[in-house]
Amino acid sequence: MSEMSFEQMLEESLKTIHNGEIVEGTVIDVKEDEIVLNIGYKADGIISKNEYTNDAGVDLRDVVKVGDTMEAKVLKVNDGDGQVALTYKKLAAEKGNKRLEEAFNNHEVLKATVTQVLSGGLSVVVDEARVFIPASLVSDTYEKNLEKFADQEIEFVITEFNPRRRRIIGDRKQLLVAKKEEMQKELFERIHVGDVVEGVVKNITDFGAFVDLGGADGLLHISEMSWGRVDNPRKIFNVGDKLKVLLKDINGSKIALSLKFEDENPWLTAAEKYAAGNVVTGRVARMTDFGAFVELEPGVDALLHVSQISHDHVEKPSDVLKVGQEIEAKVVDFNGEDKKISLSMKALENASAKEEAPAEEDAE
Repeated sequence: MSEMSFEQMLEESLKTIHNGEIVEGTVIDVKEDEIVLNIGYKADGIISKNEYTNDAGVDLRDVVKVGDTMEAKVLKVNDGDGQVALTYKKLAAEKGNKRLEEAFNNHEVLKATVTQVLSGGLSVVVDEARVFIPASLVSDTYEKNLEKFADQEIEFVITEFNPRRRRIIGDRKQLLVAKKEEMQKELFERIHVGDVVEGVVKNITDFGAFVDLGGADGLLHISEMSWGRVDNPRKIFNVGDKLKVLLKDINGSKIALSLKFEDENPWLTAAEKYAAGNVVTGRVARMTDFGAFVELEPGVDALLHVSQISHDHVEKPSDVLKVGQEIEAKVVDFNGEDKKISLSMKALENASAKEEAPAEEDAE
């Protein structure tokens, strides 16, 4: 029996490999777009950038170092240049699929970074395995712009796992719904009518503002925004404003809010400021055919009857007054119980006439 040559003995000592086989090797060289592995075979293994990651912008020298040990899967025993073509990405994806299958079976909550924002939803990657989250399952509310989720780390669960059809579906919505239900339960257990709580303005409408209380929304009706008159909530509040609000009423899951705190009620001091006989100034707020309503301060209006505007005949208030005009008048009646105040400009004309009469007599 003839002795084997050195080359024959070396070849005999090296293992044989096959397509699809998983091999382990040591990194002996790293370039920007290529990794070279010693896999104990007569040829080195090559992992191109495309077979390492889906991230086209990565520099392989930043993620792999000479001396690192890696596992990879054989794509071709001979890539045409006498080297072994390997894939790290596909092996990682297979492992990722197993990870996702376990998460699917165990209803596990996963966390991953959004790698792509698509027209129909979001794409995330777990151990090189892709998960698609449809737009309808991204949030518990309608999201017009999904771009805000780009590069964000989000939590989700796997609701459909079918790697053969490349359908691995994630759901973020059910986690948000469950969390909100838990927060709502905790909120209703600790709040009571009369409490003052903090909230954030979530939405503004013509009739009021919805305030997020941390688990449930409360309605701040336009009539409860101020002791004074509010014509347009959007002129007072912006989405995102933080407020301290009073819990006026709780009816099932509905919460009514108010900013009309009792200690700020202007009628508490109105009896002294607007006692009959006092001369006051105010702003004409609105008019009717029978008179003008004058705002003395936010939350306190008084009636100036058309017959009390002047000694001269006035057909209707708008003939001599304008909305927004500041006037001076005398309080002729105060009814704190019914919150009614009556004014008279004519009474000031009487007082002025009496003052002028003695002056004229002295002149004579």
